[in-house]
Amino acid sequence: MRGFTLYVFVPCMMVLAALALFDFSKATGQLGRAVVLGLIGGLCAAVAYDLFRLPFVFAKEWHLTPFVPALALFKVFPRFGAMILGQSMEQGAYSLGAQVTGWAYHFSNGATFGIMYLALVGKVENRHWGWAVLMAIALEAGMLLTPYPRIFQIPITTHFIAVTLSAHAIFGVILGVSAKRLALVVRLGT
Repeated sequence: MRGFTLYVFVPCMMVLAALALFDFSKATGQLGRAVVLGLIGGLCAAVAYDLFRLPFVFAKEWHLTPFVPALALFKVFPRFGAMILGQSMEQGAYSLGAQVTGWAYHFSNGATFGIMYLALVGKVENRHWGWAVLMAIALEAGMLLTPYPRIFQIPITTHFIAVTLSAHAIFGVILGVSAKRLALVVRLGT
């Protein structure tokens, strides 16, 4: 993960940012607009996704277990950070650096999924937000079929599947709606 992040992900994001800036200054602005709309929409969606998951993560602390199953949905983030920093994935207590890096990686995924969505649908103002929900659920379904749950020791229970698919549906709704609304506001402002 460290190699991928440092030698693929970060350079690709830098190239995409440079292309978007060039597009804004010297070309049509269509690519730059899609990158910005996708980035903002993806970040908004990631925040909503995590807010939805908070009651499950803190079910015991908030005394919600009679109503909400306790699920360790955030446990992978410090592991991501540790892997990116070249540390052991399994640690008793993760450093602040691993925590921050892992959460930054998580939110960068939200942003890049937003950019991918805009790349897929084109002019988002002409598309129904349901396409973003479909994309988000497809991403989650794909993840469930990979070694990801086994590697991170995530028990695939009925509760987990219901919560994670719901969270991804919320991610999709917020991505689709926020990107579309932002696109309409930007269009009206020009």
